[in-house]
Amino acid sequence: MPSTADAFQISSKIWFVWAIVWLLMAAWSKPSKRREFPWQRLEHVIPLMIGFLLIYNHRFAWNFLADRIVPQNSIVAITGLLLTAGGLVFAVWARIVLGANWSGTVTIKSGHNLIRRGPYRWIRHPIYTGLLISLVGTLTLQGEVRAFLGFAFALFALYRKAKREEQFLSDEFGEGFAEHTKQTGMFLPRFG
Repeated sequence: MPSTADAFQISSKIWFVWAIVWLLMAAWSKPSKRREFPWQRLEHVIPLMIGFLLIYNHRFAWNFLADRIVPQNSIVAITGLLLTAGGLVFAVWARIVLGANWSGTVTIKSGHNLIRRGPYRWIRHPIYTGLLISLVGTLTLQGEVRAFLGFAFALFALYRKAKREEQFLSDEFGEGFAEHTKQTGMFLPRFG
């Protein structure tokens, strides 16, 4: 069984492999028809970067931010690794289903389709769901207050980006997207 510290290092490698796969998959994308302005992109990129810095950069481990609030044991290590890997696999699945409609920025593509299959049957932003699940796994392994604060920044960033995407999709697909929102949750499936 790996220690929590070893598991945190393994999770970093999992994130690295995911980033390489993600960059390779970015080559298959339709041309853009409409995209957010660069300053709008900074509204979600900056908080996301702050979130990752809080989780991974030990320079933020001062005062109460360095207090460990998650115990270190093999159950935590395995759970954190499973959440990290599982969330990233889920995000890749959602990215594959989204196909050439995907973009790293908030964008409407030429010939954009409203995807309602795969994880999009239940969740409007399953890529973000996968990333958030992975971050929960990683912060569990990191275990300090700063990791939870970093998660809050990441959640805020992805929520802002998702809201902008929903505005773009609503403008593009109108009633079709409105119907989709009634049947799906933003980050979690809609129950009832």
